[in-house]
Formats: sequence, C-alpha cells, structure tokens
Amino acid sequence: MADHKTDEEPPASEENVPTVSCDRCGREWDLGYELEAMAVGNQAIEQFALDHQRHTGHFPDGLAVWQADCRHCPESVQRLEERGARRWAATHARHTNHDVTLVGDDGHETIVHAPE
Repeated sequence: MADHKTDEEPPASEENVPTVSCDRCGREWDLGYELEAMAVGNQAIEQFALDHQRHTGHFPDGLAVWQADCRHCPESVQRLEERGARRWAATHARHTNHDVTLVGDDGHETIVHAPE
C-alpha cells in the first residue's frame, strides 16, 4: 500500500508549542489550542496576540502590530510583521486605486500610494 501525503500538519507536541506571556494579566499561555483546534499553523502567535488585544485592550509582552488602514474605504488589517502589513497595503492600493495609511509598531506613519 502506497503512502499518501496529506496537507494536515502533525499535532503539536509539548516540546514545540510556543508560549506567550502577559505581565499585565499575570499569565502565560501555550498555543496548542491555536495550533490544533484553530489550525492557524505558523500564524498562531499573531492570531493569539490579535485575539488577546481584542479581548483585553492590550498586546501580550513584546508584541505590537503594524496597522494598515485604507484612506477611502473601511478596509484595514493588523499584522505583527511589517512585511505582511506592507504587502496588504500595496495589494489593496493596487487593486482599488486607494491610498493606505501604514502605522508601524513604533507609531511611525507612512502612506502607501495607489500606483499611477
């Protein structure tokens, strides 16, 4: 019988499950739930951080987001990494011809312009 490959990720073992802590909450979480039940894979930390901010009003220790907001429509996105936020802003600008405000994790603001 031939082996069949699957797109499913193997279950996370306790050894390789990332953890996130929050001094404000006085807690630490392992991200097994995000990896297994939510199946967000390599975006587990980002998903947890964004969910934590939505529910508590703050980010876990050492995490902040890049925010991209369209200047013409209600579309926006938050990403932990600049690359993801900048990619979304450029793609949105390209497809909609809208300028996008990009705010870095340090609060610095730039405008991603729609292509000419």
